[in-house]
Amino acid sequence: MRFRHRDGTLVHVAYCTNVHPAETLSGVLAQLDRYAVPIRAELGTSRLGLGLWLAADVVAELVDDPTAVARLGTALADRGLEVVTFNGFPYRGFHDEVVKGAVYRPDWTTGARLAYTLNLAALLAALLPADAAGGSISTLPLAWRTPWAAAQRQQVAARLAELAAGLAGQAERSGRPVRVGFEPEPGCVVENTTQAAANLSEVDTQWLGLCLDACHLAVGFEEPAAALARLDAAGLPVVKAQASCALQVDDPSDPDTRKLLAEFVEPRFLHQARADTGAGAPSGVDDLDQALAGGLPDSDPWRVHFHVPLHAPAAAPLASTQLVLRDTLRELLGGATARTAHVEVETYTWRVLPPAARPDTDADLVSGIAAELSWTRDRLLDLGLTQEEPG
Repeated sequence: MRFRHRDGTLVHVAYCTNVHPAETLSGVLAQLDRYAVPIRAELGTSRLGLGLWLAADVVAELVDDPTAVARLGTALADRGLEVVTFNGFPYRGFHDEVVKGAVYRPDWTTGARLAYTLNLAALLAALLPADAAGGSISTLPLAWRTPWAAAQRQQVAARLAELAAGLAGQAERSGRPVRVGFEPEPGCVVENTTQAAANLSEVDTQWLGLCLDACHLAVGFEEPAAALARLDAAGLPVVKAQASCALQVDDPSDPDTRKLLAEFVEPRFLHQARADTGAGAPSGVDDLDQALAGGLPDSDPWRVHFHVPLHAPAAAPLASTQLVLRDTLRELLGGATARTAHVEVETYTWRVLPPAARPDTDADLVSGIAAELSWTRDRLLDLGLTQEEPG
């Protein structure tokens, strides 16, 4: 979907296809009719944005075959779909039975991560709509926090310099600029906006910036206005925003709350948990089962890195951080100037939700994603943006 900000910026809203488990080109193409077209129809819009996730094997297939890229572009256009952003965080295997820490590999110390991201940039430039100002790619926040010493810092600095130069060269060749946003996430080298300012202060901000994920912001107990002020002071642009909600646990000592929360323990993804102790940085553990086993104090509120549907409150006594998402959207797009042009709804956890909340059929998943996009559309309209249909 497309919206016009009061300053004239064209704001693109998409949903992220990393919720779907395809890791071949044929599988990606099949997703379009199975999910994206029905979502567009349910929303009643002539154009739906996708935040494509292309696994490394799909990217390799596409870069070796320009006709396949053209085929993908035609398939998108014929179905009323468009792409201005890629999710370049997971490399492959995002729907394996167990993902956990593997999602952070390869990291930005490696040439594999650099090559994958630059290939994504070239592909995105070829797929951008003619009237799009540019594209964006979200990526992991450098690396998991360990190991992280002088050697890793030097390797990452070299990779990021190569990345910026590669993006500049790609833009010169294609005429279609693509920028990369590093996505702060709990447990990583760049966990929050304070660490972003410290670790990304030397990057080329013409091409590199932040992907601001509202779930991750909330898990770190960051207040959106202060977080964005911190990024402004560091000169770091918000290349892309991800509309997402975390689990909110107001009283983790309550037995009924803990019983419900235990239903969110699952084997595929990491669900980092943080407690707001009121003493500076929140205390935390790397997965929800560790928190429930006593790794976090239960005298303070918790937030859990489990992306829950934007539009639907969690079953009481649990809640979601929807208010943080509302505040994030307001800070980004409610003022006189748009602070990003790309918003991606990213609830990749639909298939690992507790059984009572999990979609049973494709139609259920379509309706759930459409409801999230509709909720996001309503929030942007409330902020004074106007929806536009492509000419």
